[in-house]
Amino acid sequence: MAQFFDQLEPAHVAFVGAQPLFFVATSAVNARISLSPKGIDSFRVLAPDRVGYLDLTGSGNETAAHLQQDGRITLMFCSFSSKPLILRIYGRGRAVAPADGEFAQLSTAFPQIVGLRQLIVVDVSSVQTSCGYGVPRMDFVAQRDTLLRWAEKKGEDGLRAYRQANNRRSIDGAAVRLPDPAE
Repeated sequence: MAQFFDQLEPAHVAFVGAQPLFFVATSAVNARISLSPKGIDSFRVLAPDRVGYLDLTGSGNETAAHLQQDGRITLMFCSFSSKPLILRIYGRGRAVAPADGEFAQLSTAFPQIVGLRQLIVVDVSSVQTSCGYGVPRMDFVAQRDTLLRWAEKKGEDGLRAYRQANNRRSIDGAAVRLPDPAE
């Protein structure tokens, strides 16, 4: 049976910290729903009512576009181990770019990872847990390093050019604020 909480409890923090994968869902009016898997060491609980993750340069910038327009976001973590559980974090999110005043302080909670585009910060409105009995059991092998190697090979100038060419508009055509100060 599902249970709701006003904020993350210590057991929730331990659970999300142990998961190598989470999912991010956002949408905006007249936009497609974006649902993305996230890995690497990118997620942090900043407070019982605030979480964040490193948003790395990728093929799209849907989350930032949707948050700019609407703000609603759901993060989902699920256990693939022997103890089933699904945990969803509902909240309002925003993209925090390296040029933003609060970025320097927020970024201290995260590892420095090549390809960082921005931080996504979520103010938690509620947390839901449910059984997860239908989620398959699987073994975690390793994080992929493909995205990190791609970003390292591009370098900062190449990443900036890539974001300029590929991350300025959402797939539905909405303009997206790019994180690079020169843009």
